[in-house]
Amino acid sequence: MVIDEPATATALAAGLDLTVDVVEGLLEELQREYNGYTVNAPDVDDASHSSRNGGFSAIARGFELRNIAGGWRIYSRADFAEIVGGFVLEGQTARLTQAALETLAVIAYRQPVSRARVSAIRGVNVDSVVRTLTQRGLIEDSGTDPESGAILYRTTSYFLERMGIGSVAELPQLSPHLPGLEGIEEFYDAGRM
Repeated sequence: MVIDEPATATALAAGLDLTVDVVEGLLEELQREYNGYTVNAPDVDDASHSSRNGGFSAIARGFELRNIAGGWRIYSRADFAEIVGGFVLEGQTARLTQAALETLAVIAYRQPVSRARVSAIRGVNVDSVVRTLTQRGLIEDSGTDPESGAILYRTTSYFLERMGIGSVAELPQLSPHLPGLEGIEEFYDAGRM
């Protein structure tokens, strides 16, 4: 709760002087406990063993432990999102613009990608939007293109965290949202006229 990025099991193991396997087991047990899968019976000798096998259901907590973006982090439970959001977002109106969301999507799906390539895909200059996304920690410099020398951009672990995914491979597929290829011959034939 005191660090600003997800904690890896390796880092937690080093800090607690335990093996990574023990820490991963404890994290998974905490995750189950926070989700309400615990044994609260006083006469059960090995509660952790029983909880792994189903145990008795208890009330889920207002927070949960998630393995996300390569590490573990505590989040407020989705059931309480409206309540927590009211406290967190009170007085804040800083949301991403449509232009920023579109630019972020291009970078997320095409990374690493240059600013010029993003501009070409979107059809508009994206310099200020890229600056904004960089300032908000959603994208970062990932080196330069060896041919053009242009700075390449990629998404950050903060982006993954905000999206609630572990890697960019978990981004939704775009193909279901693309138009079908039926009638493409007519499109090309019309272009020749």
